Amino acid sequence: MDELFKNVITIFNEASKTADISTSIHTILKQPKNEIIVNFPVRMDSGEMKLFKGYRIQHNNILGPYKGGFRFHPQVNLDEVKGLAMLMTLKCSLVGLPFGGAKGGIKFTPKDHSQAELEKITRRFVHALGNNIGPNFDIPAPDMGTNAQTMNWMMDTFLNTSGSLDRQCLKGVVTGKSVKVGGTKGRAQATGYGAVMCIEEWAKQHNHDISQKTFIIQGFGNVGSWAAKRLDSLGAKVIAVNDCVGTLHMKDGIPIRQLSEYVQENGSLEGFMDQELLTREEFFAMKADVMIPAALENQIGKDEANAAQVTLIVEGANGPINNEGDKILTEKGIEIIPDVLANSGGVIVSYFEWLQNRSNDYWHEHHVLEKLHDKIIQAYHEVHDLSIELNISKRQAAYIKALKNIDEVYTERGIFP
Repeated sequence: MDELFKNVITIFNEASKTADISTSIHTILKQPKNEIIVNFPVRMDSGEMKLFKGYRIQHNNILGPYKGGFRFHPQVNLDEVKGLAMLMTLKCSLVGLPFGGAKGGIKFTPKDHSQAELEKITRRFVHALGNNIGPNFDIPAPDMGTNAQTMNWMMDTFLNTSGSLDRQCLKGVVTGKSVKVGGTKGRAQATGYGAVMCIEEWAKQHNHDISQKTFIIQGFGNVGSWAAKRLDSLGAKVIAVNDCVGTLHMKDGIPIRQLSEYVQENGSLEGFMDQELLTREEFFAMKADVMIPAALENQIGKDEANAAQVTLIVEGANGPINNEGDKILTEKGIEIIPDVLANSGGVIVSYFEWLQNRSNDYWHEHHVLEKLHDKIIQAYHEVHDLSIELNISKRQAAYIKALKNIDEVYTERGIFP
């Protein structure tokens, strides 16, 4: 069993007991409703035919249509997307969205392919999925290795193969599209900004001045870079960033705007301002106030947790801390704002995009971000208050809150037949 799925199931089982979730509901939720695996051929630029394996896991839809990202990455596998799909179910429930949870992806390395090949792979995958996605059934979004352009291709393929005469009503089949083709302003920065909104609320509760705090960030993709930009605008000091090539450390603060432009052009931190990069191990042992892991899952285990010298960890990525690491960090008194809360900004703003598509409306960016703030801060306080009331971690509180919401819906609706 993939470690991410095992980690999620372990916490899910513990939270189900504490929340007193019925045995029937526990049985339903511990496995996804649908596990879709497709193998599809794509002709490469060279004329060679290659076979790709794609996944779509639809975990639960009691609250509404399945919702979750698509990732293009060589490590995509069945158990990984099963774990991520369950996290999406909990995340949507926690922040009060009328969505269920799903996740999907294709197992391959995007950087090994041309833009033309990426388009063909994306379109062929959507065609292979057929009616397994749809604006009222299952709504994909971008994730690791995918972006707004990927979503544009997915939407266009779905519209042109749906057979519907009213195709404009189908734009909401995916979210995270570029604004010109039906996306929403604020979506690109939503996950990173949402994580920082949680940090700001934490700082208020502890009477901290965020501009006097130091931050270290693992991963400088969409989530990490936008979180860094937001922190920079608040006057906070980001002193280290880690990516696949190493760790950039500047004790007086990294010039985030310059770094963002550099990484956009060069693909990594390597060579930025001729700085010598440190190791991954040095990153996790670095002393700072806050760490934001915003890369892959299972990045913080026993060794990283023992080395950690921070006060707060905010999970920008899904499942970045395994259960052993989580236990060690808790014993050390390091507070954690869990992924199902901290990185929920992306799906919250995806919901706003879906609403705009359904009504053929466009919202101003400030309106989107205000509504994002309202939703994520409400969820933050519900999790915080429950953690205090039950004397449990925020992760446990988030799972319990999400599970209770789902349990109540099942109780009121009943189970067919």
